[in-house]
Amino acid sequence: MSRKSIMPNIAYDTLRRSFYVTMRARSPQDGAIRRVTRCYPTLERAVAALDSFNAGKLLSRSGSGDKLTVGQWLSYWLEQVVTPSRTASTTHGYTMIVRNHLSPALGRVKLRELTAPQIQLYLRRKQAEGLSSNTVRKHLGVLHNALEQARRQDLISRNEAGQVTPPASTRPDHHFYDSHTMGLLFEALSGTSLEPVVKLAGYLGLRRSEICGLKWDNVDRERKIITIIETRTAVNGRAVDKGTKNRSSTRRLGYRGLEDLDQTLERLWRQRQADMARLGDAYGDGGFVICHDGGQPYQPDYLSNRLQRVLKRTGLPYVTLHGLRHSFASIANSRNVPLFGISKALGHSNTNTTTQVYMHLFDETHLAVVQEVGRAIGGGTV
Repeated sequence: MSRKSIMPNIAYDTLRRSFYVTMRARSPQDGAIRRVTRCYPTLERAVAALDSFNAGKLLSRSGSGDKLTVGQWLSYWLEQVVTPSRTASTTHGYTMIVRNHLSPALGRVKLRELTAPQIQLYLRRKQAEGLSSNTVRKHLGVLHNALEQARRQDLISRNEAGQVTPPASTRPDHHFYDSHTMGLLFEALSGTSLEPVVKLAGYLGLRRSEICGLKWDNVDRERKIITIIETRTAVNGRAVDKGTKNRSSTRRLGYRGLEDLDQTLERLWRQRQADMARLGDAYGDGGFVICHDGGQPYQPDYLSNRLQRVLKRTGLPYVTLHGLRHSFASIANSRNVPLFGISKALGHSNTNTTTQVYMHLFDETHLAVVQEVGRAIGGGTV
């Protein structure tokens, strides 16, 4: 027999290399026990599915959640609350934190018995394992959201995650180029398929997902305006097309006067027309600006990896595609572009977001202001 039980209600099929979960529930119509078996590719997903199912049964019986464990609630919350209301990338991120960290550490604790000291200990242990402070803060944020939903449903009286002290946030290291180094990068990539990618990031400050999701329908070649309205991102190794990050991320960016970018986009357009004529029905036209010769869009990670290979070959300083977005902000700031204008171009919801993300850039501007005031007051040099 190829299928063997490895834990209650979960079996592993050695031939199919899959995990089978048996879910039993009493029918409300006739009281008979109904059994459903479902297949999952990993044990983690099988356990999560069983936890979510059992949580639903417990909640339907009494609604009190007295026997509900933290692991069962987290699985139920992911399936019933997060998945229907959040993007695929957000859901995937939450799921990885729950599946790989929160459930293994706290899953067996009864939901109503979870305490702030237990959560505080969890945070300390994750830092001791080598996770960064910012990552551990994300774990706390996910747990807090899940427990807050439980509190609103009267499953717990207080959100214990709100009673702990999170680790101090740390400012990540940012790598970005000045205008000279950006020019060297453009020159190194001239004539390659990466040229339009880095120019869209460097000239317009676009996110990688915005570059990958840009379509010709949103490029007004006559008026020289690009509308950012769609994105393409990677979720668990699979590309997902979706809308922009938020309302402010949907924006129009003019490139009139940017002859370099204009010529690059026109070359892409002519190449697209030539490929369509050459391949005919074999051309997989998805309307993407950045794509293979056959029309198929690139995987986001593929572009990032290609950039790193180019940097190693040319000896240029390390930078990521997102670092080129930072470079855009840095160069704009060095040219005394107002913060409000930089924020709008980047698609931030407000200037506070821009200041928090790019504080390392704006500190230099603040210093220049202070020095100028000092010169005016002191009448000399600072």
